[in-house]
Amino acid sequence: MVNTVEISRLNIRDSLSVDVSVWMEHPNDMDFRPSLSVSGTTFTITSHSSGETLASVELDDAQMEAVVRDQAAELRVKFQVQGMHGRLKDIHPIIADGKAKKLATANWKTTQSVSFE
Repeated sequence: MVNTVEISRLNIRDSLSVDVSVWMEHPNDMDFRPSLSVSGTTFTITSHSSGETLASVELDDAQMEAVVRDQAAELRVKFQVQGMHGRLKDIHPIIADGKAKKLATANWKTTQSVSFE
């Protein structure tokens, strides 16, 4: 189950690129099915399974033009899990190279169609 969704950055590359950080409640959660929509100048990510609004952001003129032109947006998602990827209080160094251990994060990139309201 998705706990929170944060839109961290909006870029225009070939199309509108949206960087999203998704916090899941459990490592075995697989229920993230995003649906993208634009209402006025508000870009919204909703859950396809439950229909609830996960995140929204206002688009400027150039970003709005890119979305209308392509009718799609590229989602770049970084999945993180509560309790696993929070703030690291105790650093456990790897003796061989002197660096702290980091947990792997799953990244996902897809192009989704955008519906207009």
